[in-house]
Amino acid sequence: MKYELKDHKATRLGFGEALVEIGHENPDVVVLGGDVTGSVRTDLFMRAFPERFISVGIAEQDMMGTAAGLAIAGKIPFASTYGEFATGRPFDQIRQSIAYSRLPVKICASHCGITVGPDGATHQSLEDIAIMRVLPNMTVATPCDYHQAKKMIKATLHWNYPIYIRFFRDNSPVFTDPDAKFEFGKADTLINGDDVTIIACGLQVWEAIIAEEKLSKEGISARIINMHTIKPLDENEILKAAKETGAIVTAEDHQKHGGLGSAVAEFLVKNHPVPQEFVAVNDTYGESGLGEELMKKYGIDSNAIVKAVHNVLQRKKLYKNKTGGEKK
Repeated sequence: MKYELKDHKATRLGFGEALVEIGHENPDVVVLGGDVTGSVRTDLFMRAFPERFISVGIAEQDMMGTAAGLAIAGKIPFASTYGEFATGRPFDQIRQSIAYSRLPVKICASHCGITVGPDGATHQSLEDIAIMRVLPNMTVATPCDYHQAKKMIKATLHWNYPIYIRFFRDNSPVFTDPDAKFEFGKADTLINGDDVTIIACGLQVWEAIIAEEKLSKEGISARIINMHTIKPLDENEILKAAKETGAIVTAEDHQKHGGLGSAVAEFLVKNHPVPQEFVAVNDTYGESGLGEELMKKYGIDSNAIVKAVHNVLQRKKLYKNKTGGEKK
């Protein structure tokens, strides 16, 4: 494997630790909590800076309105709760008070995706990327591991737009270099390959790396791209991958409709159409269970990615036969 598994830590922990670091760096950083402070790890900031922590209780609409007001007053607000309650419940306040007004509020959502597991379908945020990326002015991002979560939060201090960042509850593989450069809107090509490109985000980046190892044993050369910023997309990297490999697989812990796969397809269909397969939750709600079991059942683990690669390569072969060669 080209990337070494270094540890298992939750991205929400990276978020919480980074908040404390930037809290020391900038006295204007304030954090708003929604009665799940320990769960989303904003408890670390609360203990370090109690005078800059605001608990709004189970009132997510009030949280977003208050965060907007703090931004107008010159503060740097981070509003954090579970993904399902950070997007669905306060959508009106986010749309009107934050996105429309282009206020640099940082909406940081933990417990996203299906690996929330035992909490069940009501808490498994599988629609949040679609909800947030449809909003003008809104940036949407998700880190692939603990190290990238920390870097992402630190980078928000210099990102003067509304932003939505999704994290995950479970401990997950830590594999990136803590000193690697991070930039919103600039994807990371982790592994080069010529036959197919796997564009993944969040927890699916590690699953893509596992899939690449399996594919390499079959003689298939797969390129792996960590598309940590879903809006704005790194269109240059997608275009380059489409031209050089001629086949795309997207992988995400989200509904198939409206997420990373949709964003990539929207770009490709206008600029360089190639066969694409989607690894995502297929228009259904989740259920209670262990994260690993749910990823397998709902078809978003490494084996599902391998299967999607086989499918897209077959379509690529048919496409080349029909066109007399790859489209340039």
